[in-house]
Amino acid sequence: MVIEVRPATAFADVAAMVGPRRADANVCWCLSYRLPAKQNVALVGPDRGELVQRLCRQDPPPGVLAYDGDEVVGWAAVHPRADTGFARSRTIPHIDDVDVWSVWCIRVRPGHRGKGVSHRLLAGAVDFARSYGAPAIEGYPVDNRGARVDTTMAYVGTRKLFDEAGFTKAAGTESVVNGFPRVLMRLELP
Repeated sequence: MVIEVRPATAFADVAAMVGPRRADANVCWCLSYRLPAKQNVALVGPDRGELVQRLCRQDPPPGVLAYDGDEVVGWAAVHPRADTGFARSRTIPHIDDVDVWSVWCIRVRPGHRGKGVSHRLLAGAVDFARSYGAPAIEGYPVDNRGARVDTTMAYVGTRKLFDEAGFTKAAGTESVVNGFPRVLMRLELP
């Protein structure tokens, strides 16, 4: 399997990865960390998808997609931290004034998991941030120490995934996902 990672400009492919089965459903659309909390709660039903469609036309788009040939198999949300909920987070620390980018969601379609797609997505997110001049990129994965993470909560990634991509622990956090503490992992981008 040869995985290619591309900017998330194809709305239909983003919808296949993070959209609902029903257009009127109030699912995340990977907006819960992208938007201020009040705006995220107020945005309901089809309006969520319409916003994501607009984001796919912006520069930069809202993340990256992984493809196996023409089939979309993965998604990673990546954007400047200053434009995300992490800029105002009370549980994920702001450690300095670097204009860091954040990667906060890594999803791989069932049937494609366990094949290295998440590693390619994270590498693609790093390359994407670098192409926009990001001086560093952060992630906020769980430190699960090898224990199983429920697939519905695995979107934050694991510390091992980020370690293997060259990130280092920059700080602990007060955030917990699926019973595991999250850590702030950072990679400086030359």
